[in-house]
Amino acid sequence: MAENNETKLEQEKEVKGTIGGDNPFYLGVRDKLNSTGCGMCLAKWTQVTLHLQLGHTHSCHHPKTHPISTKEIKRNPSALHNTRYKKLRRKEMLEGERPEECDYCWGVEDNSDRFSDRTFKSGESWSWPFADEIQALDWRADYNPKYVEVAFSNACNFKCSYCGPAFSTQHMQEIEKFGPYPTTDNFNSLEWARQENKMPIPQSQENPYVEAFWKWWPELYRDLHTFRITGGEPLMSKDTWEVLDYIINEPNPNRNLKLAINSNLGIPDKLVDRFIEKIQRICDEDRVDEFIIFTSVDGWGEQAEYARNGLVFNKFWDNVNKLLTKCPRINLTFMVTYNALSVPTYDKLIDGVYDLKREYGTSDRYWKSAAFLDTSYLRYPTHQTVQVLPKGWEKAVYQQAKQADFLGVPVFDYSYIGYSDIEIQKIKRTYDWMKAPVDEKRLKTQRRNFGHYFRAHDERRGTDFCKTFPEFADFYHECLEIKL
Repeated sequence: MAENNETKLEQEKEVKGTIGGDNPFYLGVRDKLNSTGCGMCLAKWTQVTLHLQLGHTHSCHHPKTHPISTKEIKRNPSALHNTRYKKLRRKEMLEGERPEECDYCWGVEDNSDRFSDRTFKSGESWSWPFADEIQALDWRADYNPKYVEVAFSNACNFKCSYCGPAFSTQHMQEIEKFGPYPTTDNFNSLEWARQENKMPIPQSQENPYVEAFWKWWPELYRDLHTFRITGGEPLMSKDTWEVLDYIINEPNPNRNLKLAINSNLGIPDKLVDRFIEKIQRICDEDRVDEFIIFTSVDGWGEQAEYARNGLVFNKFWDNVNKLLTKCPRINLTFMVTYNALSVPTYDKLIDGVYDLKREYGTSDRYWKSAAFLDTSYLRYPTHQTVQVLPKGWEKAVYQQAKQADFLGVPVFDYSYIGYSDIEIQKIKRTYDWMKAPVDEKRLKTQRRNFGHYFRAHDERRGTDFCKTFPEFADFYHECLEIKL
């Protein structure tokens, strides 16, 4: 027993890594933030995510979104970001308080020696130079963000298992046909979405939030550091193509702009080719500083296809290679929503992305490493998080963290192309998350929902959970037997 405990302690020591609490730069960022108060986060000013199909916004992905006032944006289009609600949270931060909606970061800081995302986000190049300016502001002041994410519509050709109608028209059609999935929460419930004012505005209808965006855009564009289009599937939105054409045709382009666009890369070939043509034009004419493509995958092969319904994995991987070959100046980030279905094959994805780094990484790219692995763990819907799995699966997540560490860039060897500290750190945080204590009553409910969700998934989509995930078959049947 003592030997097992010693082994566990050694594992945890190894997984912690060096970036967790002693990185000098991030220590300086945290100290600067805490000089205002331990609740300070620059992202509340410098970053915004706009869900224009919903009329909702937030700064940082951890707090829930909140509605945008149509009355305010008629008078002031920048109120897409500078909402009354958000200004009150800024007030709390400037007064040294911790806004309740930011509890994710407080949980990281209070329960580990790792830096939280408030430190990482505040330390970004689109935030950190403006620290003094922001900390001296009146909380009532409008502020143009430097990092903007925008979703114009929920048009999408995928039905990812953890997604929903707000971000996918395919999901919407499925729920309209079959009703919500049989879980105990409000996941995929259109009735709940209506109550929360989160029903997406169809792309075919006039959208006051999109109209306000285009009024704000010329002013916003001038000082932007990063502009990122999300979805849905952005390449199915006409507004995405209008942004690309605006940048191509603008007489005085913002050449400091880092332009980023999400895509599932599962769209028809003609759209992929059209996209590549736009990228080549923008890059060849130096109209942006950097062009980043964000794509999503959560595992490997048929298990990845199951999690992201609509994905044809081999075609997806072909398109990844096509983009990296035809657009040598882009960088490609794999956005991973690490969830229970990721665990069995994530090691293959780590190896696959590493191979891309080695094949396409050159000094000519904005980053030497052409491909970046961005691992974020799923928190909602709760029935699909890694925490629902039996504890024995911690070993697999631990080994994946060690695997990324092994393929990491050696300290001070800047000629080497491999996994960076932050890529490795994000995988290690998933291990921390899986080990975190979970209320047993809540866990019972989550596991029950796991079984019932994927049984309905198979019935509706013609899939076979146990065939695709034989390693989870016993657990799946146990979940179906749970009575609440």
